[in-house]
This record gives sequence, structure tokens and C-alpha cells, in this order.
Amino acid sequence: MTDYKEKFEKMRVAGKIASKTLDMLTDYIKPGVSTDKIDKLGYEFIKDNGGYSAPLFYRGFEKSLCTSLNHVVCHGIPSNRVLEDGDAVNVDVTAVVDNYYGDTSRMYEIGNVPVKAKNLIEATYDSLMKAISILQPGKKLGDIGFEIQSYVESKGYSVVRDFCGHGISNVFHEPPNILHYGSKNTGKELTPGMTFTIEPMINYGKYDTKVLNDGWTAVTKDKSLSAQFEHTVGITEDSCEIFTESVKGYTRPPYNK
Repeated sequence: MTDYKEKFEKMRVAGKIASKTLDMLTDYIKPGVSTDKIDKLGYEFIKDNGGYSAPLFYRGFEKSLCTSLNHVVCHGIPSNRVLEDGDAVNVDVTAVVDNYYGDTSRMYEIGNVPVKAKNLIEATYDSLMKAISILQPGKKLGDIGFEIQSYVESKGYSVVRDFCGHGISNVFHEPPNILHYGSKNTGKELTPGMTFTIEPMINYGKYDTKVLNDGWTAVTKDKSLSAQFEHTVGITEDSCEIFTESVKGYTRPPYNK
């Protein structure tokens, strides 16, 4: 335990600020609010709580958060686009505190969301938590992907192949890659002290994606809905710790109900 105790302590702090940012934003994510406004609120909250936003200026990214609407899979860029009734949006926050990172995202339902979107969001969250529930030393990375893939495909959805989770600590993105599809008992073995994200991107239609001309925004090729949830976790001696759990107990939408 002593080998990674300090790392875990720092990641708890960063993870808590990231999750508290999403908690705070919940009241603002509603019809009539622009994704740019959400971005600015998130930036200020992280700064006011002693951190800074990792995406800002990362490889040229000009915003503090990612806001991915409807058929956007990930890396949506905040803009003057106003949230409308029926939209579903993923907000992805990464806070850096004392050089350690906390990375998390949640889906939000805007007004009256279609049942098919609600069902996709529910399945995506459940797939993340099913994967987290098996984490312990001795399991393998392929077991994580298997849990997610087998569950969502049983619901008729597909797992995005082009993007994955990643190792994270005092580096934003580091090995290993955490694929959200795979076979049991394959890949690297989990050991105490490992820290990484699990962030399944699940599509209502096919898993194929493309990146738009802005170089960031990834969308479904068939324009079907996509959903994502993300936690940063660490492997302990006998289980795992989630660093980015909501302080307010928010898990999946609807929040504040």
C-alpha cells in the first residue's frame, strides 16, 4: 500500500474536484443554455477550487471541457450551440491538482428526451459500473472490455472501437489503453496501484465513427445517438477505488429529482 498511497491521495483530490464540477454544472445544464456557458462555468469552478482544466490548450484544444451532443461520440467543442429540449449531452471534465489528474464524464438529459435515448444512456452507465464491479488484482484488461461489450451488445447497441480509456496519474494520458471491448482473461493483468479511466462510448447504431474537420469532434458515421460515462479508478490490494464519484450522490440522469 505504501508504494501508491501518496498517488491515491492526490488523485482523490483531483477526482473530487472533477466530480464536484459536474455536480455544480447539473443545475445549469438545461434548455436555453449554451455549451460555451457550461464551459466557462466549469473553468471558473475548477480554478476557484485550486485546480486547472487539463483539456485547455491540450494539443491545441481551446476549451476547458468537452460537450458532446446527441450523435457526437466524444471531444465535442463547446460553442454558442444552445441546449434544446430532447438533447442528450455528455460533459467531460478533467481537473489537475498538484500535477495529478481526475477525469470523469456524465450524460445529461435536456427536457423531454426520447425513450430510445434514455435507454441508451441507462445501458451505458450500467456497462461502466459492471466493468468497475469486477476490478481487483489478478483480473485482466480484456475482462473490462468483455463486461462492457457483452452487456451492451445484448441490448442491441455497439461499442466504439476508435477511442478508449487510458492510464492516468501525474500524466493525462499514459499506458495502458483500456479498450471497451475484448475477451476474458486477455491483456495486461491488474495490479495494486494501477490508475486508469474507464469511459465506454456506446452507440445506438453501428460503432463506426469519424472525426470532423475541426480535428476533434468525433461523431457516429450513421448519425445514430451515442452515450458515454467515465470514472477514474485505482486498483487496491483487493478491489478498486473510484476517485470521481459524485459528492452529491449523482449517478445517472435524471439528477436532482
